[in-house]
Amino acid sequence: MPVVLMVAEKPSLAKSLAEILSKRNFQTRKSICGACPVHEYEGYFPPVSNSRAKFKMTSVCGHVMSLDFQPRYNNWENTDPEELFTAKTIKKEAMANLHICKFLDIEARGVDYLVLWLDCDKEGENICYEVIDISAPVMRQSSGNYQTIFRARFSAITEKEITRAMATLVEPDWNQSRSVDARQELDLRIGCAFTRFQTMYFQSKYSDLDSALISYGPCQTPTLGFCVQRHDTIQSFKPEKYWMIDCVLSYGNCDLSVDWIRQRLFDYEAAIMFLGLLQQHREATVSDVLEKIRSKAPPVALNTVDMLRVASSQLHMGPQHVMHLAERLYTQGYISYPRTETTKYPESFDFQSILYQFKGDPQWKEHVDLLLESNMKCPKLVKEGRVYMCVYKTGTWQCPCQFL
Repeated sequence: MPVVLMVAEKPSLAKSLAEILSKRNFQTRKSICGACPVHEYEGYFPPVSNSRAKFKMTSVCGHVMSLDFQPRYNNWENTDPEELFTAKTIKKEAMANLHICKFLDIEARGVDYLVLWLDCDKEGENICYEVIDISAPVMRQSSGNYQTIFRARFSAITEKEITRAMATLVEPDWNQSRSVDARQELDLRIGCAFTRFQTMYFQSKYSDLDSALISYGPCQTPTLGFCVQRHDTIQSFKPEKYWMIDCVLSYGNCDLSVDWIRQRLFDYEAAIMFLGLLQQHREATVSDVLEKIRSKAPPVALNTVDMLRVASSQLHMGPQHVMHLAERLYTQGYISYPRTETTKYPESFDFQSILYQFKGDPQWKEHVDLLLESNMKCPKLVKEGRVYMCVYKTGTWQCPCQFL
């Protein structure tokens, strides 16, 4: 019986996947990595003519490897920051205390197939190849020219989505992974070079500097600039009094509030003068009628930025807290993957099944019935095969309150 090692991105996700794929009939054992247990069961493996196989479902804890400079560049005094733009880099274990590399080496030894269940974004694709680099050399070598390493693409932790992903395994995307490698190297070189340069510069210029490190990052520094600019704008703003004329016209039983074309005046005397002129007349004449037809587009699907914005303005929640809750809702099967840039649905998205989930709630039942009975116009769709997908509800309507 072939042995299949399956690796997810987090221990909680591995457990949820094992419950779905094994129909909750699996055994769990500890591993040398205390954070990552192994869930074992037997079942059918679609890529091998749907034959029986033994499955080992486990996980990593995010990135297995991290990028750093060679040790000789660690000395700030002996290294010119400019050298860091061309310095040699090395890959090292991200969390050495968890022994993830040794753990994967042990679990992958002698297995026939590797299935990667990492999150379906660029970072997840990069972690796929970190796992492959450790696992592939110790896997059982195939005697024929057939595929032994697979990638599962999914957007939500639901039985339907996971079953579909297992039946349509693909190859991991090398180009996506390499783009993350390039981003990591740019972040390391730019961040370290500028951090060292400005820290040493300001320490030599200001003897009473109250910071041992002045950090620079390709993202954090421009963001800090926006925050400072907004703060300066707020601090330099000088409020100024202005006056408006509020007028309400009555026609029969109808009251109509009209706007003044000048909107507001900063001159009190002028405002009083216009108010006096207006009060001399008891009737108004309609001089022109202009009719316009306005249509309001339906709301676009939710992406990560909009999710954070709405949570901040409506729920007064910080971004870190929002993403923590979203990740928990995702791993428990209540929403789809929350880290996404797109506001489009896939071509195969089943809108009706999602709508039926809302029928049980009296707040939405009437709206859902209207949509299901009418010729519903679907939102914008994205071609199949794209890594990203918008955030949408997947599980039962009632969400456990402990998530909030």
